[in-house]
Amino acid sequence: MDGSGSPARFGDVLLEGDRIAAVGDVDEDSGRQATVVDCSGLVVAPGFIDVHTHYDAQVFWDPDLTPSSWHGVTTVVMGNCGFGIAPTRPGDRATVARILENVEGMSYEALESGIRWDFESFPEYLESVSKLPLRINVAAYVGHTPVRQFVMGDAACERAAIPEEVDAMRRIVGEAMDAGAIGFSTSHAASHVGAFGKPVPSRLAELSEIWSLAAELGRRKLGVIEATWGPDLFVEEFAQLAKQIDRPVSWAAIMATRRDPDYAPDVVRRTEAAGGFVRPQIAARPIVVQIMLTEPGPFANVSSFVEVLSLPKEARPARYRDPEWRARAEKEIEGAWGDIVDRARISESELHAALVGGPTLGELGRERGCSGFETMLDLALEEDLATRFHVPMTNDNEEQIAEMLNNDHLLLGLSDAGAHTSQLCDADFATYLLQHWWRETGAITLERAIWRLTGQPADFLGLSDRGRLVSGAAADVVVFDPETVGTTSLERRYDLPTGADRLVAKSTGILHVWVGGVATRRAGDDLESKGTGRLVRPTAN
Repeated sequence: MDGSGSPARFGDVLLEGDRIAAVGDVDEDSGRQATVVDCSGLVVAPGFIDVHTHYDAQVFWDPDLTPSSWHGVTTVVMGNCGFGIAPTRPGDRATVARILENVEGMSYEALESGIRWDFESFPEYLESVSKLPLRINVAAYVGHTPVRQFVMGDAACERAAIPEEVDAMRRIVGEAMDAGAIGFSTSHAASHVGAFGKPVPSRLAELSEIWSLAAELGRRKLGVIEATWGPDLFVEEFAQLAKQIDRPVSWAAIMATRRDPDYAPDVVRRTEAAGGFVRPQIAARPIVVQIMLTEPGPFANVSSFVEVLSLPKEARPARYRDPEWRARAEKEIEGAWGDIVDRARISESELHAALVGGPTLGELGRERGCSGFETMLDLALEEDLATRFHVPMTNDNEEQIAEMLNNDHLLLGLSDAGAHTSQLCDADFATYLLQHWWRETGAITLERAIWRLTGQPADFLGLSDRGRLVSGAAADVVVFDPETVGTTSLERRYDLPTGADRLVAKSTGILHVWVGGVATRRAGDDLESKGTGRLVRPTAN
């Protein structure tokens, strides 16, 4: 499978150094001199590309970039949604970490312990990352939120920027692009609530500021824009931006929901009609999170939970007990999310162990004579908020997901690998796509699935030498068993700095991987990392 979407064919792939030397018929002399790996009955494909991760901090304590590297991913793009850890002044490090704690569900203690702050500017950050023993390749957006914080300080989450500040931010973005950033990312999402319950800095940016910063890419004919949509930054605005700066734009995300079945098809139609090189992201699986009410970030698109996030952790239980807050919060959650709390279940608990995986909160609430939302609060308070709840948030319309996976205008993304680590793990999106959408349901062809994971994201990102099995391309290759490729169930590990926890999934059927021509996985087992991953940069066009 060469990554182009063309029909599969039998043949050889010859790797020489860090490049693909030949594909198809390999001459006899070259074949005799080569080390042969027999892939009979297996699928040979370009290394998978994950366009939407948040490994910006994790890369320092885990240059293997797990669990993505377990699933055939050979290139990740971090810095999505306007977030990141550079540029950052020493005095802002705690604030930047608190932003990631609230909005991306990262452990503040792990961030504080694990980030190696040997950089301040974005070029210095890229230089620091490039020196790590990376198992796989890394690309990075320069994020609007740290850029704004760097220029404006704490005012970044309080007001619009003045022209001099916009000019300073513009220079930083230009400097980042010249240093090798894959592009510029931003967010106007109402749910993105940062340090101390305040909006993340990018949300305070006027559209003219975003346009000014994005124009640095247009001037260079280099890189792409990635964003999380908001009330004033949506389909038509993204099309206008793509046309004005003549650069590709991707935004997160179109969610297919049973609660509102007309929503996703309407947004897709609007996107196609609006024009421009715009590729909204879609997710291949339902968005299901395991929430603890100590960190209720997934509910941050309603004001009652924004209030909670603005409180110190020790003050949150009192707010959960307040009858007025409860009534208001329940109404807001139902208005924003429908019956997701009623459909939730207890996923992990010592005190309520007998209820784990059992009745829904709605069913438990009826037994208790109260609502599912009140039941969630009461059960959590009984266990000092240590109870974890399995909450199906969105993207639960399988029929529409299948339709979107067959629409070329949409980009497969939103794994969020590296973020929300204690709440979910969608870093296995590639093996899930192959297992569920190709082998189990047949909703997508194998050639299209591989194109979704390789050729399409490479073309979008401007990575001209990746995503294809062609002579001269980077020797990033994955080999898998089509009969067994897939993902395992989730397991919780306590292997982040300071012993913080995360959810991970292992792969099945991913047998061999080469990164830069060096074997990193053989016969299903990871080999010792030799630091063959590289910092990858976009190609000007």
